[in-house]
Amino acid sequence: MGKTSAAQKMPPIEQLKGRTLGRILIKMGVLNREKIHECLKIQAQREGVQIGQIFLELGLVDESQLQMALAAQRGMEYINLDGVDIPADVVEKVPAQMAKTYHIVPVEYNKERNELSVALDNPENFRATDDLSTLMGFKVSAKITDSDALEKALTKYYETQQDENINELIDEIQGDTFLAEFEGRNASIDLDELKELSESNPVKKLLNLVLLQAIRDKASDIHFEPFENEYKMRYRIDGVLYEMVPPPKYIAAALSSRIKVMADLDIAERRLPQDGRISLTVQGNPIDLRVSVLPTMFGESVVLRVLDRSQASFNLSELGLGPEDRELVRKLIHKPNGIVIVTGPTGCGKTTTLYSALNELNDVETKIITTEDPVEYDVDGLIQVQMKPDIGLTFARCLRSILRQDPDIILVGEIRDLETA
Repeated sequence: MGKTSAAQKMPPIEQLKGRTLGRILIKMGVLNREKIHECLKIQAQREGVQIGQIFLELGLVDESQLQMALAAQRGMEYINLDGVDIPADVVEKVPAQMAKTYHIVPVEYNKERNELSVALDNPENFRATDDLSTLMGFKVSAKITDSDALEKALTKYYETQQDENINELIDEIQGDTFLAEFEGRNASIDLDELKELSESNPVKKLLNLVLLQAIRDKASDIHFEPFENEYKMRYRIDGVLYEMVPPPKYIAAALSSRIKVMADLDIAERRLPQDGRISLTVQGNPIDLRVSVLPTMFGESVVLRVLDRSQASFNLSELGLGPEDRELVRKLIHKPNGIVIVTGPTGCGKTTTLYSALNELNDVETKIITTEDPVEYDVDGLIQVQMKPDIGLTFARCLRSILRQDPDIILVGEIRDLETA
């Protein structure tokens, strides 16, 4: 049965959402109960294999029919990209590098609702829509399509486009008359203008490219720094800062405002430091960006700490310590009492060392509680507490409560004041 006839027999999605895949395919007129039961028997003998994969292997369904059923199961719409001509202005909403990274194709844009519909081939890829919403500022809805059709669409709409590079985007920004209006106006930009700046398309594209490139190059930090006569963007890789091509200085407020929007910070507050967090998933890897905004003489300095959870490895044997030093550390952390203090400059490995030590001690017989600001990595078996100084949850206050939780080991993220010490 072809995809057209299957689609014609498709009941309303509301009637199918949450049903089993087999029941949906029966409703679509693709399979019967006998075939479903045969496949279930095969699945019982093949641990970890999805029933849909068995349907495909036996030639009982084609990919289009399976994707239609999976979409209906999740209450999502199926789209046949082979029969869709996507307007150029919609394609341009998502840069080529982002479309390829997240394996999506934009198909429709509703300007009134600021809503972008995208096609993807994996119903479980919900993080793609979340990240796209965070990075681009759209409301994003997803439709399911076939893998082959998606690959063809990516080739058709993006293969002729070379991935934009930072130099090209900076040239585009320098020719943007709207952004140029803010030259020399750093202190006199009002809230409405800041919001408008943060939604500027060239600004979004530049920031997204910088973030994706930094993650790809395994940078630990990304710096956006205002100076009297220039604006610098730098990466830190393996402890060394590398400067990128500098954008025009008048883009400073736009970039810092865009980052604040993504981190859910107050874009109107430009006098006080702010800290926040941006969570993304890039090529299947969970990425956290820890955001620090610091007001300076010439504007806001913004630093993003890149935390790639997929690359995190907490093992004392992998810290680069010599055998004698490693055994000394093990001996110290296994003592029944006392305190171990880890100090050093930014990016030297303090957090990795602490987590590696806790990982060594983490077992069912030991209760470990951490106080952190922020919690950088979620570790199974640890009770981790995020500090919230704005509501009075400080290290000192938390420590007093932790002592009543019967801990064996306590980690204090930072000793900032006499009371905590």
